[in-house]
Amino acid sequence: MKRTAKAHWEGTLKEGKGTLSTQSGILNNTNYNFSARFEEGQKGTNPEELIAAASAGCFTMYVGAKITEKGFIPKALDTDAILNFEGGVITAIHLIISGGADGLDAESFESITKDAAKNCIVSKALNVRVTSEAKFNP
Repeated sequence: MKRTAKAHWEGTLKEGKGTLSTQSGILNNTNYNFSARFEEGQKGTNPEELIAAASAGCFTMYVGAKITEKGFIPKALDTDAILNFEGGVITAIHLIISGGADGLDAESFESITKDAAKNCIVSKALNVRVTSEAKFNP
């Protein structure tokens, strides 16, 4: 299985602008630019926000799967992802989840969430090797 996304950019870093689109169409020419990335309160998305969303989504699904594997039915699970972006480097992602399941104890829930933070697909991907290919068009 492959998932795809596209980015388009025009102009300089600070004055330029771009769009992001995803295979599913959920993002379709969605605005991103310097001010949306580095200044608070600007309209548009940015790579760090998308990483935080992917991390929250993957982590929450993993927790739900592990609760189910233990024989319980998860209640609503809600996760906040806080990504720290300092000096041009992602330094940490902190995930805060609330929820549970009837019959599941707090200690088991915490154990599941610690495992999910290390082992969900996105958490593992943050350590993956990245390669590139260039197709120059003068």
